[in-house]
Amino acid sequence: MLINNLLVELLTEELPPKSLEKLGRAFATSIVDHLRKQHLTTENSVTTVFASPRRLAVHVTAVAAQAPKQMVTLKLMPVTVGLDAQGQPTAALHKKLAALNLENISMDALKREKKGKIEMLLLEQDVAGIQLAAGLQKAVDEAIRQLPVPRMMTYQLADGWENVHFIRPAHGLVALHGQQIVPINALGFAAGNITHGHRFEAKQTELIIDHADHYEQILETEGAVIASFERRRQRIKEGLEAEASAMQLHHLADEALLDEVTALVEHPNILTGTFSADFLEVPQECLISTMKINQKYFPLLDAAGKLTHHFLIVANIAPDDPQQIITGNERVIRSRLADAKFFFDYDRKRTLASRLPALEQVIYHHQLGSQGERTRYVRALARVIGQLLGDGHLAQQADQAAMLAKADLLTDMVGEFPELQGVMGRYYALHEGIDEAIAFAIEDHYQPRFAGDTLPRSLVGVCVALADKLETLISLFSIGQLPTGDKDPYALRRHALGVIRMLIEKDISVGLDVLISRAAGVLQDATIGAPASDSEGHARPVTPQLTEQLLDFFYDRLASNLHEQEGYTVQEVEAVLSLRPALLRDIPKRLAAIRTFSSLSEATSLAAANKRVSNILKKAQFDHSIGVDESWLQVPAELTLYQALSEISVTVQQAFKNGDYVLALQTLAALKEPVDTFFDQVMVNDENDTLRRNRLALLATLQATMNRVADISQLAA
Repeated sequence: MLINNLLVELLTEELPPKSLEKLGRAFATSIVDHLRKQHLTTENSVTTVFASPRRLAVHVTAVAAQAPKQMVTLKLMPVTVGLDAQGQPTAALHKKLAALNLENISMDALKREKKGKIEMLLLEQDVAGIQLAAGLQKAVDEAIRQLPVPRMMTYQLADGWENVHFIRPAHGLVALHGQQIVPINALGFAAGNITHGHRFEAKQTELIIDHADHYEQILETEGAVIASFERRRQRIKEGLEAEASAMQLHHLADEALLDEVTALVEHPNILTGTFSADFLEVPQECLISTMKINQKYFPLLDAAGKLTHHFLIVANIAPDDPQQIITGNERVIRSRLADAKFFFDYDRKRTLASRLPALEQVIYHHQLGSQGERTRYVRALARVIGQLLGDGHLAQQADQAAMLAKADLLTDMVGEFPELQGVMGRYYALHEGIDEAIAFAIEDHYQPRFAGDTLPRSLVGVCVALADKLETLISLFSIGQLPTGDKDPYALRRHALGVIRMLIEKDISVGLDVLISRAAGVLQDATIGAPASDSEGHARPVTPQLTEQLLDFFYDRLASNLHEQEGYTVQEVEAVLSLRPALLRDIPKRLAAIRTFSSLSEATSLAAANKRVSNILKKAQFDHSIGVDESWLQVPAELTLYQALSEISVTVQQAFKNGDYVLALQTLAALKEPVDTFFDQVMVNDENDTLRRNRLALLATLQATMNRVADISQLAA
């Protein structure tokens, strides 16, 4: 069997830069997976992925020219159809074997196998392995078909007749097994060994790849193309760091921008440009946005993190004299920065408050009214939260911040750079002389925007951020716009996690249930959303069922985050969250306590006993309002358990009150022996109804004592 290394390259016009890395991985993975399924690769095959602006390619080691023989089991037909009463083959069986070119097969080669109630006739035979050309053709066809592209182009081939569907027009196909061309076709091209390098830097127009293993080297030395996405990315990253370091500056790290630039160039060359220092009067976020988004430049910062008037360019060519490239880029950035300065100066001619009436014309949701109406709801909710978290002064500040929070949506700067919403509101508020706490709250109310993002800096910002996110969640839940599966168009999961993070990390002493209840009350008031000239607003139809559904949503999100991001086990999370602690700030301490408790030698026995108690009480449908009557404790074991509970309950209750959850759970270790003895010596379901109820009451007291911090029955195997 001939084994050699394989190369497949698809040459195209420039591919979408933001998708290039994903496209390269998908193309390579799909080809290798299909080759493996056809037994054309070995266990030791190694895959190398290549992706540049104009090519998708893969190199695979140890690929066979033909797959080895395979033992294949053919299902022919049911025995009752294939054999007559005397066990002889029927006409149907003869016809089936003829269709498979197996007319001369011995009947002894047929096997029987029962599948449920039906006995089938089977035939096992050796089948020649697939040839590489045929296997690779299938693999490439499937790889092209399965590329993760939402929308394909349709274009004509050179013959002017046949249409092709692909992400970008193709220009060539290379398929080499060692030195041999593999005869496959794709997108109107027959495979060969000729590709093209850099449009301007290549030493010659066409590059001949003489061996699959020489592809990367030939492209780099002759074609001026670094084919590997990862190598190209690392080259750019090192170049940026070196250039910035030479000026004792550092470039603004942005992984997404680095990926995009890597997908735009084949032959990276790092150059330094400058712009007039006068532009630094504009907020640096504006300048950074226009440099990154419009021009794909890397801004340079000083040691204090302040923007300088230098920037780095990743060019796709390396001329002897780069000054012309630098000058051209400086001319372009000058115009862009002038636009940003104009927007900033023009926006400051109007106050944020003067823009509020125009929010009435901005649709928030067709069932929920305008942004103006939504702002009034958020203001009302921010005032309520301000009173819950502080006092009247905090409520007043939160109200003013909430009133102005969306005003910058109507500025020219945010219209040009939507990602600066909130940021520009802060700058414009400070320009007007508005209190810093309010100005920063305008920016911070969007936070956290994503996993790991920072939280609002002040309590004013927390109030507005909570109000904004709760209004979004409750309002959209009220009209049935819930996330489904992996679809969450309004980012409600992210909003819920933002609320959770603020309540926990900001140590908020208000329960989640209280927040949702108060928010629901505010949002049901239609008069809040009504402007003075109107009689009605869009009230949110909030029902008790909806608030319960929303609480479930919050605790589900919290459970997922604690398990997936924080590393707690499913059992630990369920033990704590099954009690639905209202104060989310306590949850990390409860989880730490349950983990400490689990390490105790008594933990396993107590968890199992707790689970047994839960099952007994659930089955008995016990009324938990019934207390223990000490005079009916007749068996020594139940009296001992009662006394042990009485002794530790004060300690457990005080520890719980003090927030010392570790002590509250560790104290339970003293119950192991009396609990074990109780279940060994006491019949709970006694025939005497009074005794039975009293013993159930004792178990209910035991359960309540054990489950103050967490439901430890969830730890039972």
